[in-house]
Amino acid sequence: MHIEVISSVNEARADRFTHRTAIVIDVLRATSTMITALQAGAVSIYPVETVLEARTLQRQGYMLAGERFCRKIPGFELGNSPNDFTPEVVQGRRIVLTTTNGTRAVHKAMRADFVLSAALLNATACAKAAIELRRDVVLLCAGCHDDFALEDGLCAGLIIDRLKALSSSSVGIDDFGTAMLGLYHSSKECVAERLTASSSGKRLIKMGFGRDIESCAQLDTSGIVPKLQGDMIIVG
Repeated sequence: MHIEVISSVNEARADRFTHRTAIVIDVLRATSTMITALQAGAVSIYPVETVLEARTLQRQGYMLAGERFCRKIPGFELGNSPNDFTPEVVQGRRIVLTTTNGTRAVHKAMRADFVLSAALLNATACAKAAIELRRDVVLLCAGCHDDFALEDGLCAGLIIDRLKALSSSSVGIDDFGTAMLGLYHSSKECVAERLTASSSGKRLIKMGFGRDIESCAQLDTSGIVPKLQGDMIIVG
């Protein structure tokens, strides 16, 4: 198995996904929210790139969720805070989600044979699922706007650590992936602190979403692996 890590959605080219399993990572907060929503009983999540696409689907009975620059989009039922996706709110619902970077990253990865969504919450489960798919793996860090986000790189390093531990075959890693593995090893005793000190973490705290960081910093609390099937994300 060969593992490649893409630093941000801005660096994602279609040819880097062909014949591979893509793992999309947006720890703060889109993929953490996807995992939480499906864990809470949501039927499916439709990742769309624009607010207009989301509003079009609203007329078909979908629940609208999403953010722009961390804020809930006006007229949407939910934002992008995983703590809001409780069973009481989302169980049995179909959700349309649009975010600044995370859902855009899912669309960038669609040329892959398989597209999974990962965060710190499900890193080991996602690594196991990727191994079972028997493809080389490309980890796409969504990043913040068009830049690398430390929390996504840390999560990529964690997943690489799990892939190395669980794979029965040899694992090759590109240079950036090796760097992210080192980042995880140096951070594994202080993950929450790393997220809080990151640029994304500081921004969320300033905007009143500090509680989201605590929720997203939990390691391996979920066995849910969101998987793209057609144009919707379901439990893999």
